[in-house]
Amino acid sequence: MSFSFSLPQFVDTAFDTTGVKEYLARAEELGFDGGWTLEQTVGPAPLIAPLELLSYAAACTTRLRLGVAVLVTSLHDPLQLASAVTAVDRLSHGRLDLGVAPGGGGRQFSAFGVDGSSFISSFTEGLELMKAAWSDEPRLTFHGRFRDVADLQIVPKPVQRPHPPIWFGGNAPAALARAVRHGDAFLGAGSSTTVAFATAVHALRRELDEQARDAARFTIGKRVYLIVDDDRSRAWDRTVAGLDRIYGRGAGLEGVAVVGTPSDVVRGLAEVAAAGAQTILLNPLGATVAEDREQMERLAAEVIPQLPE
Repeated sequence: MSFSFSLPQFVDTAFDTTGVKEYLARAEELGFDGGWTLEQTVGPAPLIAPLELLSYAAACTTRLRLGVAVLVTSLHDPLQLASAVTAVDRLSHGRLDLGVAPGGGGRQFSAFGVDGSSFISSFTEGLELMKAAWSDEPRLTFHGRFRDVADLQIVPKPVQRPHPPIWFGGNAPAALARAVRHGDAFLGAGSSTTVAFATAVHALRRELDEQARDAARFTIGKRVYLIVDDDRSRAWDRTVAGLDRIYGRGAGLEGVAVVGTPSDVVRGLAEVAAAGAQTILLNPLGATVAEDREQMERLAAEVIPQLPE
């Protein structure tokens, strides 16, 4: 079992340079495996762009793996995104983990010039084009339904070969099959319950077997929204406020979070592990960098040591 931590992304006021630097340094000191961001290009949360923040984090760390879960890549140009991913992988000396997803029916595809009726096909083709751009081939030729590329030179290439590990999200059977077919790992969404995650893990394991993939080389993880507080009532109030900051007021997602005293959180995270998580992305719902730092300290001291290895 390994543990990663979410990186502070809220910038509704000035960027807390000192706080974020100290947060990253402390995450490394405490032995966390990675630091992760999420993407919300349009929406209610004032989140700084994920790859750009990971570039900043790369300069502030030496060991921490740096991930994003997930980029809705159907809303990005594949070649430009491939170049940005390569940059972060290079700047971090090969520490990037890349989460991808096509998005869903609620996405504002028209705002990005994307046809909502064909976004799955566009996503799949775009991922294939990015992998081709990262390949060792000196020049790139690609003839697809949406993109036609002839004899382009693409340099530099990522440090990690053949490319940074690609993580998928999703819950639908087709999405899970796609994750096994095209990805290297799976990360359950923070907005999904532990029960839903367990169902997804069962389907993933079946897909791994059917597609003859080595399950030992396919990592399964889960983002977990949480708050540790000795006062359970206050913990729930902080949880609701935190989820509202991310998803908008009245999102009604309180049931997905692990909330309460240290013993409550130990129990909730143990259930996530028992559901099949090999790695857990701890995502505290503090309002500031300082609040998330306080959560990091409590989780490291009072929760993680009590969890099964």
